[in-house]
This record gives sequence, C-alpha cells and structure tokens, in this order.
Amino acid sequence: MSQVQTISGSGISVVGDDIDTDRIIPARFLRCVTFEGLGEQIFADDRAQLRGEHSFDLPQYQDAKILVVNANFGCGSSREHAPQAIIRWGIQAIVGESFAEIFYGNCIANGVPCVTATSEDIKQLQNLIKTHPHQKITLDLTEMKLSVGAWVTLLEMGEGSRQMLLGGTWDSCGQLVQNIDKVHDIASQLPYLGWNS
Repeated sequence: MSQVQTISGSGISVVGDDIDTDRIIPARFLRCVTFEGLGEQIFADDRAQLRGEHSFDLPQYQDAKILVVNANFGCGSSREHAPQAIIRWGIQAIVGESFAEIFYGNCIANGVPCVTATSEDIKQLQNLIKTHPHQKITLDLTEMKLSVGAWVTLLEMGEGSRQMLLGGTWDSCGQLVQNIDKVHDIASQLPYLGWNS
C-alpha cells in the first residue's frame, strides 16, 4: 500500500468560499461508468464562463500538483466524482481554510491529503502561486509544514487521517486484497457464509 508523506510540485489556486461539488464536476458528467476522463471536465462550467482564463486552463498551472482553496471547499453533494476529477487532473494534495466533511473523507479514501492553514496564510500562498506559478511547493505530512522557498507555514489535519496516509492504510480495498488469505480464513468460520475456498 502506498504511503503519503511528502508532496512536492507547483501549485494552482481556486479562489472563493463554498465551492461545491457541482462546480468542481457538473452533474451532467456523473453518468460515466468509470471515473476515466473526469479530469478533463473539472470546473467545466466555470471554465466555460471564463473563456480560457480559469486557472485550470492557464498554461502556467498545467503541471500543478497542489491545489490551494479557501473555506468550505467541496460542500454540496457527497459524490466521489469531485475528488476523482481533481485527482485525474493531476492534483495530489489540497490545502485550504476548511473542507466539507464528506469531500474530505472521499479525498482521504483516495490517498489525497486535505490540510488546513489559516485564512491569512492561504491568501499569502495564493498570491505566491499567482506571482510565481512555477515555484516548487513542498507539503510535509510528517512535520505538518508547507514551504515555498523560504516561506513556511504550519498545517493542520485530523490525526487519524494523517496516520492513515503516513502508514499507507488509507486504501481499504488495497488492504483487503493484501490480506485476502485472512479474509478467506475468517469468512470460512462464519456459519452464514458457506464459502468452501
């Protein structure tokens, strides 16, 4: 299973509070059988309105790994499609003022840390990304710090989620597959399951 300890790369910013999952991935893209292709449709309606000027369209942000957002990001419906679209676009971590609870859980379940910083630090980080879009950002879950050059800020995250990422236990399906012999052993002892293998 994959441990998540440090994420490094350039950043991309989406400014605004209460950005909901319908904005992250509009409902018309939810009819997909798999999550393939969702990354291409991230913020589709916002991007159409801004006609190429949305940060997810600008060339300087196309290789970004860390998304920086404001308060209550990912509110609205509980769909996993929103974090899946973010992941499939290429984002590996999200830094914000706060996150909607279900969105946060869906990100952790997919190995994407959602960490928080103060409103002032988020605004400063968004300005750094705007003025120096190619500058490397390093997010360290071991020390709970984020650095951009000489600029450093402390991060916060639920300790249970942090330990799951650091230990690689965030992937519940992967844990089942890795321990399939134990699963079969326990299942064979349950009288209501009738497994013979």
